[in-house]
Amino acid sequence: MKLISVMTACYNEEENIAEIYRQVKEVFQKIPNYHYEHIFIDNASKDRTIPILKEIAAADKQVKIIVNTRNFGHIRSPFYGLLQARGEAVISVVADLQDPPGLIRDFIQKWEQGYKIVVGVKKRSQEARWMFGIRQLFYNLIGRLSEIKQIPNFTGFGLYDRQVIEILKKIDDPYPYFRGLICDLGFEIAEIEYSQPARKKGRTKNNFYALFDMALLGITNHSKVPLRLATMLGFSVSIASAGFALGYFVYKLIYWNSFSVGIAPLVIGLFFFSAVQLFFVGIIGEYIGSIHTQVLKRPLVIEKERVNF
Repeated sequence: MKLISVMTACYNEEENIAEIYRQVKEVFQKIPNYHYEHIFIDNASKDRTIPILKEIAAADKQVKIIVNTRNFGHIRSPFYGLLQARGEAVISVVADLQDPPGLIRDFIQKWEQGYKIVVGVKKRSQEARWMFGIRQLFYNLIGRLSEIKQIPNFTGFGLYDRQVIEILKKIDDPYPYFRGLICDLGFEIAEIEYSQPARKKGRTKNNFYALFDMALLGITNHSKVPLRLATMLGFSVSIASAGFALGYFVYKLIYWNSFSVGIAPLVIGLFFFSAVQLFFVGIIGEYIGSIHTQVLKRPLVIEKERVNF
């Protein structure tokens, strides 16, 4: 019997953790020809998430727990959790029940057909329309900027073959953009569409800063377009500025007594070019920050304890 690993990253999910465990267990009861383990990696929750997990693990040895020493964020901890699984296939499912566990069976069927990667793609969502619209803009933007083909509306929810996990272990990236990394491997990917339900309990941990961090990470890890755009824009603006200066000079020579340039063009130009410079200094800063993170080579997470391993 093949072993399937299910990995769930969590932080302050006391209201959802028992339910996600129950739903995953229910799925595997309907496909009894597979063994499974359910790995929870907790980012040092401040509520009752850890005690609840330990109660579940005490009664069910298929449940395994990794507790981090602190909150290592929504990027590093899930990636580390995937690498600790020992199954022939590993499935990532979030703790807030917005990834339907019922799709696990569909993922396994596609995997058995030969796909090394099977991902869930949310075509619809019950979250706020404005938030879903912002996400769509991000997917469209990174799709245009990225040097590799990205999967729109893919959040990481999916199944990954053991071969994929072994490759990920060899990639020494302390702050990986997982969604782009999966596309970069080059395996044929099976996509399964689903409608994302609304979060019913608890509060989302993905605040504006977390989403902004994810967006910039995806751009800096998989595109050089912003840097090249800065070069091209600077060159174009330089030519345009020289043209305007020459035009003003000629016009002044022809209409010396009647033409007055005034201070308005100088003020407008100053603010415009200052804004452009600050924008691209920020872009360059993001790339330098990404390089700085890579150079530090800090561990993905530091474990406090393990249960049932």
